[in-house]
Amino acid sequence: MATINLQNKPELAGVVSETVSFDSNGASLKGTLYKPAKAEGAIAGVIVTGAWTTVKEQMSGTYARELAARGFAALAFDFTGWGESEGAPRYVEDPVTKTADIKAATEFMAGRDDVATISGLGVCASSGYMAEAVADDARLNKLALVAPWLHDAPMAEGIYGGAEAAAAMIAASEADDAAATVLLGASATDANCVMYQAPYYTEEDRGLIPAYDNKFSVASWKPWLTYDAQASADRLTKPVLMVGSPSIALLAGAEAYEARTNAPLEKLWLGEDVTQFDFYDRVDAVKAASDAVADFLNA
Repeated sequence: MATINLQNKPELAGVVSETVSFDSNGASLKGTLYKPAKAEGAIAGVIVTGAWTTVKEQMSGTYARELAARGFAALAFDFTGWGESEGAPRYVEDPVTKTADIKAATEFMAGRDDVATISGLGVCASSGYMAEAVADDARLNKLALVAPWLHDAPMAEGIYGGAEAAAAMIAASEADDAAATVLLGASATDANCVMYQAPYYTEEDRGLIPAYDNKFSVASWKPWLTYDAQASADRLTKPVLMVGSPSIALLAGAEAYEARTNAPLEKLWLGEDVTQFDFYDRVDAVKAASDAVADFLNA
C-alpha cells in the first residue's frame, strides 16, 4: 500500500498548539503542547516521544496532534541536545538523559492548571525510555507504546553485527573525540551514514524535513548498545497498551517485554502490511493507533 503521509501536515482541524519550554538538568527544552480548541478546564494529558534521533516535528508531533483531536493535552518536545532544545554534547542518543527529560516533561505537565492526569506514549526507540519513566514516576498513570523497540544488550549485538562489531562501536564511543565525531543520520546515497536507505528518514515528504537534525554523535554507541529496555518490565505495574504488527522492526523485543511484565497489558496488532515506518505517518496506521491509545487512556 502506498504511504499517505501525515508527517508534514502540522495543522489539524479542532486542534490548537502552544510553544512551551521547561528545564531538564539545566537545559531548556523546547516543546509544543497540542490541545482541543474547545477544551474547558483541566483535561487528561499525554507526553509523546518518538523514534531515536528524531525531533518534535516528526512522529511525536504527529501523534500529539492526533491525540489532541481526540480530547487530550498532548506534549511533543525535543530531547536534550536535539532539535531546538539546549544541551551538549549534541546528537547523543543517551537513554539515561532522554528518560530524565521525560521526567522533566512530567514535572512541567504536572504544574499546569489545564492538565489533569498524565500518561505516556512512546513510539519506537523511546518506548524503552517512556516505559522506564512510567514505571518509576507515580505521576504517570498509564503507558502506551506504538511500534515499540525494546532491546537489551544481547539483542543489540545481534542487530548491529555481532559481539565484535558492537564492541568496536562501543570502543569508538569511548574515544576522547567521540562527542565531537558526528555522523550523518540517514541517507539514500551515503553508505557511511547510520541509517542507509532507510524509508521515512531519507524521504523529504516524510521524515527528512528541515527540522530533523539528521545527525548522530559517535558518543551514542555505548549508551545505546548497552541499554536494557527490558528491565523496566519487572517494575511496571500500571496499565500498558502495545500497538504494533508482525512487521515491526523488533518484534522479539515486544514479545519479550510482554512475557516478562506482570503489568496489565492490552495489545492491538495490525496486519503484516503495516511496517515500522508506516506507524510513523501512514494515515490508516496512525489513525488506528491513535484511536486505540485514546480509548485505552479514556478507559
